[in-house]
Amino acid sequence: MHSYKDLGLSNTKDMYAKAVDGKYAIPGYNFNNMEQLQAIITACIETNSPVILQVSSGARKYANQILLRHMANGAMDIVKDAGSNIPVALHLDHGDTYELCVSCIESGFSSVMIDGSAHSFEDNIVLTKKVVAYAHQHDVTVEGELGVLAGIEDDVQHEVTHYTKPEEVEEFVSKTGVDSLAISIGTSHGAYKFKLKPGEEVPPLRFDILEDVEKRLPGFPIVLHGASSVVPEYVEIINKYGGQLDNAVGVPEDQLLKAARSSVCKINIDSDGRLAMTAKIREVMATKPGEFDPRKYLGPARDELVKMYKHKNENVLGSAGKS
Repeated sequence: MHSYKDLGLSNTKDMYAKAVDGKYAIPGYNFNNMEQLQAIITACIETNSPVILQVSSGARKYANQILLRHMANGAMDIVKDAGSNIPVALHLDHGDTYELCVSCIESGFSSVMIDGSAHSFEDNIVLTKKVVAYAHQHDVTVEGELGVLAGIEDDVQHEVTHYTKPEEVEEFVSKTGVDSLAISIGTSHGAYKFKLKPGEEVPPLRFDILEDVEKRLPGFPIVLHGASSVVPEYVEIINKYGGQLDNAVGVPEDQLLKAARSSVCKINIDSDGRLAMTAKIREVMATKPGEFDPRKYLGPARDELVKMYKHKNENVLGSAGKS
């Protein structure tokens, strides 16, 4: 058993309480490799922002759970070496089984998500409650989910969005004991969040559902998944240098800013990080065809990630300066 406390990590309890009170959202940034982790930590140190490092089950398999623990520990050493005290959580994103959540808790995660949204409401409660009972024994926080987001992200795939039913949230939270709740109000996973016809605009998020949930769960931490903006600049660079991302559209940043000022205390961003990294790698490969040193294309990609994450913290989530 490896405790997250020994790694210098924090759970999300105090982080969320401050975010709800301060009307900002903590970034939930997904990572798969060293360069992404370096960029996230650097950007959050430089903007003095709390951060939740997110790892999907697919990313955990890719990076290796043992290496991930040491990477998280190394990230905290970087924070200390910089003279910073930003709180950092290591979070399992979209855990789908009790066994996976337990494994992550025992390997040093400070927060886990149990996504029971594919089950019936009753079975979701049973599964989530079981995870909460184990996690809370180790002072680990748990995120549950009600509603289904469309789109594709690693092992998560759904064709149709099912909005969260506000009338279910009170019973779910009270019976499971979760520390935060992911809801579905129109965001979706992946780079193709909306299917738009020529001339159509991105449909607004269902803030009416969010407001209803807020009334039923005053002050309770709410989470938005699938909240990348699919930055047009990166889509254009990818397509310019041989990529094929036609009609890739994300969530407008002004809508995310509005959400961050509500009870939404964590906003998940994954696809934008992938797009920024891929854009810069493609650009280097195309403009410098003789380059074969990975540092010469991963380095610029990392630098672009730092730039993007700082922008998100300062101008979208409002988390800069809030550690």
